[in-house]
Amino acid sequence: MEGKMKEAPAIGIDLGTTYSCVAVWNRNRIEIIPNDQGNRTTPSCVAFVDAERLIGDGAKNQVAMRPASTIFDAKRLIGRKFSDVKVQADMKLWPFKVIEGPDDTPKIVVTYKGEEKEFLAEEISSMILGKMKEIAEAYLGKVVKNAVITVPAYFNDSQRQATKDAGLIAGLNVIRMINEPTAAAIAYGLDNKSDINGKINVLIFDLGGGTFDVSLSTIEEGGIFEVKAVSGDTHLGGEDFDSRMVNHCVYEFNRKWKKDLSGNQRALGRLRSACEKAKRILSSTTQTSIELDCLHEGIDFSMRFTRAKFEELNMSLFDECIKTLETCLSDAKMEKSWVDEIILVGGSTRIPKVQNMLREFFDWKELSKSVNPDEAVAYGAAVMASKLSDDGDKSFQDVMLLDVTPLSLGVDLKGDEFSVVIPRNTRIPTKQEKEYVTTIDNQASTMIKVYQGERTRASQNHLLGEFRFSGIPLAPKGGIRFRDSFEIDENGILTVTSKIISTGKTEKLTISKANGRLSKEAIEKMVKDADKYKLEDQEFKKKVDAYNALEDCLYNMKIKFKEQDGKKKVPISSLKKIEKAIADTTKWLEENQGAPVVELKAKKVFLEFVCKPLI
Repeated sequence: MEGKMKEAPAIGIDLGTTYSCVAVWNRNRIEIIPNDQGNRTTPSCVAFVDAERLIGDGAKNQVAMRPASTIFDAKRLIGRKFSDVKVQADMKLWPFKVIEGPDDTPKIVVTYKGEEKEFLAEEISSMILGKMKEIAEAYLGKVVKNAVITVPAYFNDSQRQATKDAGLIAGLNVIRMINEPTAAAIAYGLDNKSDINGKINVLIFDLGGGTFDVSLSTIEEGGIFEVKAVSGDTHLGGEDFDSRMVNHCVYEFNRKWKKDLSGNQRALGRLRSACEKAKRILSSTTQTSIELDCLHEGIDFSMRFTRAKFEELNMSLFDECIKTLETCLSDAKMEKSWVDEIILVGGSTRIPKVQNMLREFFDWKELSKSVNPDEAVAYGAAVMASKLSDDGDKSFQDVMLLDVTPLSLGVDLKGDEFSVVIPRNTRIPTKQEKEYVTTIDNQASTMIKVYQGERTRASQNHLLGEFRFSGIPLAPKGGIRFRDSFEIDENGILTVTSKIISTGKTEKLTISKANGRLSKEAIEKMVKDADKYKLEDQEFKKKVDAYNALEDCLYNMKIKFKEQDGKKKVPISSLKKIEKAIADTTKWLEENQGAPVVELKAKKVFLEFVCKPLI
């Protein structure tokens, strides 16, 4: 078994908000792996319908009809708190139910097999990762264990930890997590290896379905990728453009018919699907129409949508993208004229207005479209997966990745002041230290709170975790010194250690469930649950196959029975038995659609036995 594990190459997975993609180094090249529908990207959707769980294309096809049981946007929940302002805003747009779980974690609620089930965002993401794993295994014919998973560059530590947990639940060994724009830079660099002389400055503009990242890197001849600066918004993308279109349609429906459809989840689901389709069409034509029969209270909805209207509705979001771009250039201390290549990544970069604004910003410089915007991130992840594997391709061993941390990290001081230990855009892996002193006389303990963000007030940043340091030697104010050490590994994940300099006593921050990390026990339980759901899916498929096999057999016997009519080859007594068996089986099948596999197979064997004279 161990030998078989080694044979399976490590895969690269782009876990997207709306679509995911998987790639692998195979047959001396990077291959984007198509799913069972033949599509090279798979919707990041999970649907719980009747007795079945659907993942990917099957789930997305259900979203308009069963909106409350079709889960999407898990990436927008992962690593966030229920009380997060963005989570609260999103909840108003989602047709499925989200409740507050323990420790302020958001939980998704669906009805499955007649009972209410609660899922964390990590579990839903793990189902999507599990699907990508299955797609790769079906393609390679081997068990896949190791994977490189990409995350938005602007993901904070909690979101990265939660994504890693999702990989563990899916049964994957996450050998590295890399930033999406960095993966795209690798894809571009390797695709254009022969054109790179010396060093070039590359700007990755990554606008996807749910997140936006902009990254400035230098690519050197020989495969050295150095990220200079990253900026972004983990809550800006194609879905926000869809939402503005949906809101506009709801407003127009209300204006025309004086009826508010905002409470009709099924109507909103259908409307969202139609708006997404219209948005895609508007990237290649200047106008389209949205036509929906019986949208709400029996009223048909028809509306012409122009590209100009779409741009007007979303202009403030496009402007945000350009402001973020300016921040990235400023952080990298780079003039826009120094940028040699502008690489478009993510499906939303197909929007003509976004491209025009980018061209205008860079004084009408041409944009590079040499990489596939939907596949570049998975491609780069697969390159990194091959490089990090023992059996990976030797041509990638020279690839050297120098990444940065997207947000500043530090601790809170007296008066809610945020003291930065590691500034944003510091190259990783890194370890940095800072010294602090006690703030009151005879201080016996202190609470160390670790934050991530760019605000001067600690409480306005993202709290990653906190730990109490007890047993401090009694001394006057300022008499005891601490050394806080912050260490970020190559995955961008943080460990904090605090040490009393005089005694050497240390305390370490363990990323626990309370601050975004699932406990080992919780992960183990979810792994078992994931296996249980996988078995249930397999059992359901067996049942469907057995049901279809019996139905096909019944249909064939009915045909053969009709063909016998008047030929007098089969004795009358046998024909009567056959006719009765066909009638009985037809009735039984109508009344027992949920019958177990054993019964379905037994009925088929019996029917074939009785109908043997026909065959």
